[in-house]
Amino acid sequence: MRTTVTLLSFCVAALMALGLVMLYSAKMTAANAAHLLMLQSLWAGVGLVAGGVLAALDYRQLRRLAWPLLGLTLVLLALVFVPGIGKAAGGAHRWIKLPGFQVQPSELAKLALILAAAAYGERFARQLGTFKHGLFLPAVLFGPVLALIFVEPDRGATILLAAVLAVMFLVAGVRWRYFIGAALAGGAFIVFSVLNDPLRMRRVFAWLDVEANKSGAGYQPYQSMIAIGSGGWLGVGLGNGMQKLGYVPEHHTDFILAVIGEELGLIATLGVLLGFILIVACGTLIALRARDTFGLLLATGITFLIGCQAFINIGVVTNVLPNKGLALPFISYGGSSLVVMLSAVGLLISVARHAREGESLPLPANPLEPANPFAARTV
Repeated sequence: MRTTVTLLSFCVAALMALGLVMLYSAKMTAANAAHLLMLQSLWAGVGLVAGGVLAALDYRQLRRLAWPLLGLTLVLLALVFVPGIGKAAGGAHRWIKLPGFQVQPSELAKLALILAAAAYGERFARQLGTFKHGLFLPAVLFGPVLALIFVEPDRGATILLAAVLAVMFLVAGVRWRYFIGAALAGGAFIVFSVLNDPLRMRRVFAWLDVEANKSGAGYQPYQSMIAIGSGGWLGVGLGNGMQKLGYVPEHHTDFILAVIGEELGLIATLGVLLGFILIVACGTLIALRARDTFGLLLATGITFLIGCQAFINIGVVTNVLPNKGLALPFISYGGSSLVVMLSAVGLLISVARHAREGESLPLPANPLEPANPFAARTV
């Protein structure tokens, strides 16, 4: 596991360092460029400390904190709608104002949901094949968190977290018929909500024909593709990008990959993609060799969260997916996201530190059935 942890740490550190460099480059013409870099560096320090502490701890001690953390998350998600406490921007209520900075509770929800789902999956491991424990109780326990994120509104984070929970419960042993039914119901609800949301519909139409909508809802992805295309293989040089000069909105957050593509070229973009692939590979190996079911599910959730969020962000920037508004892990500007992601990596390293060398998750005889994670695991 030492090689796996080393590679994981190196990839995360490289992506975070690239993010700091590109943040300064993206905002170098702005008056607050140094201030933003200082803030992001500060949050990186906080995240590294939090990740280091969690990596040093025995992750199994966090079982008893999973449900209190989920309860705290519910309270914080509700507070974003309280006038004077929550901050609204662009028609969305996603932030809580604190002296000197603001936090985004939906980022904390990512870690809280994964911890609680891992604790639940271990606690009811033998009963997940039933409707009550495999579908009904998870919907009751985790549904309110997803609902509050959905009404902020933040459709992208809702879909991401629902997918993470689905993968975790499949690995834990939930029957396929419950999973498929819940997935179809959730998908139908998302489609219905998008059809009744003019803004999201415009984004979908812009995604289907970005050229025809390049002056409207498709402006951001269109300019992003211009930035990536103009960079070529080697880019136009660090700091020399033009699309960041007011052409690509949110270029230091959701669309920072466009700045990377323009200034450092396709090689750097592929390097970012390779970094996330290696992180997912390391996380998968850690999950397969986890000591117990809690560690297996915890590592699975964290790995899928990082990989899926990166995939969605890269897909949006390259117009493979409709605009979702999700940050690129470790790279995009945002203190809440960076601290949570580094904390998640710390938990992943903790699982690796206590892994059993040479043991892995037994593969199922039937590829349509989920693996049995309890065959060779003890608490």
